[in-house]
Amino acid sequence: MSDDQTGPDPHHPVTAPHPAGSPSSSPQRPDSGPTTPPLAAPPPPGAQPGGFQPGAHQPGEFPPVAQQPVAPPHSPVPAREVRAGLSLVGVFLAGQMTMLLVSVLVLLAYGSADVGLLEDGRLLALLVVPTSLAAVVAVVGTAWFGGGPRLGRAARELAVRWNVKEIAIGLALGLGGLALTLPAAAVWAAWVGEDQASSAVGDAFAGRQLAPAAAVVVFLAVWLIAPLAEEVLFRGVLWRAFEHLGWNRWVVFAATSLVFSIAHLELLRTPLLLVLSIPIGLARLFTGNLLASVVAHQVNNFLPAVALLLATTGALP
Repeated sequence: MSDDQTGPDPHHPVTAPHPAGSPSSSPQRPDSGPTTPPLAAPPPPGAQPGGFQPGAHQPGEFPPVAQQPVAPPHSPVPAREVRAGLSLVGVFLAGQMTMLLVSVLVLLAYGSADVGLLEDGRLLALLVVPTSLAAVVAVVGTAWFGGGPRLGRAARELAVRWNVKEIAIGLALGLGGLALTLPAAAVWAAWVGEDQASSAVGDAFAGRQLAPAAAVVVFLAVWLIAPLAEEVLFRGVLWRAFEHLGWNRWVVFAATSLVFSIAHLELLRTPLLLVLSIPIGLARLFTGNLLASVVAHQVNNFLPAVALLLATTGALP
């Protein structure tokens, strides 16, 4: 082959062509220098020279404080909950109107508005019937107009369930509450005077001597029946109504206690009734069970009921 002949020498190690399918078809010189190192990966966006990155914790610096998540805005109460709440407010008012109307009818039926002139049996009717009928109206109205499925609605809406632990909490709060209510009653009596320190029920039975059976009925009405009926109305129906309206539970506790104190229509006793309602409302608040507040209320009424029993049987002057 002549010197001016072009084309690769098949026997030369550099110019010899690579066979098909070889790893590389580009020529490589065995005496070539070291290969160029691969380029470094580009820095992340926002990085600065020297390795400093905004927001990154650097040596000798305090770590950044994590931002607290922003609480979502208060969501509006669903319309169905508002309707249920307003319906139960109406049920509560219907129960209160029933109590007032029946009381007036009992007085008119016996021809006297002065409870001191009523016979013993009629006075017992005035004590028991209006409150009991108001509670019946409240239960029936809740079963009809309350929220949620109709099956078991009354018990669910009124938060009535048999739970020994929760009832025991109500008993404990009722007993512990005496440490608050008894001194409060003594202070209130000293403030208003002994002549004004009795309740409406105490005034109605003042100076009366009842038969033993009638005295026991009065005792049971004050100790058991009245607390049950009142709790159904105030911390059953009204409490649940405010819950449906989306009120804070402490606001519900304060509002129902205030309404309970005013609804007795005994202006002079309103501050005392507000204090007496504290342990009762706390029993409902802490357990979410109406029976707990019923028990706490019955504990609160036990001593006045005993005093009334002893007074109407002549055991006390």
